[in-house]
Amino acid sequence: MSSEWLRSRNPCNHDVVAEHVPDQSEGREPRRADEPEGEPYEWFRRAETLLAQGNADAAAVLLERLRALDPDSTSVLEDWSRALFDARRFEEAALAFAELVERSPDDDYAHYGLGMSLWRLQKFPAARDHLAMARVMRPGRPEYESALTQVHATLKARVEAGLPAEGPVHT
Repeated sequence: MSSEWLRSRNPCNHDVVAEHVPDQSEGREPRRADEPEGEPYEWFRRAETLLAQGNADAAAVLLERLRALDPDSTSVLEDWSRALFDARRFEEAALAFAELVERSPDDDYAHYGLGMSLWRLQKFPAARDHLAMARVMRPGRPEYESALTQVHATLKARVEAGLPAEGPVHT
């Protein structure tokens, strides 16, 4: 399964930076040699472009820098979560999406991202719960329905085979 699901943005509020990404030019120390060119907002836009181009690792680096500057930015946290997932850093992605769910428990995309990350970590019952929450919050999203159906099928097959509900299968 590809990570195309995370490249599609939630149209309700994820296409625009909702909160202010700080302009650090006023009162900012001179740029360090290891710091990206431009201002933080430019870093954010560059990270979004990198994500759209499939370069999740590079996007994650920029977004980690932005998180250090503004840890309260929900837009940065969301894109960072997505970058971590796309970079196949599922443990970190699950933690980041969990933080997003904690901040915005009514955000269907946050639940979806957390569910997908947990699914990749083979934590199927928790994945099912978050994917179901996303589906209930935003019915009709085919990617939500598909993911939940697949997790349900995995859980059913594991139960029928007498296997544990989560974790790797040892034969």
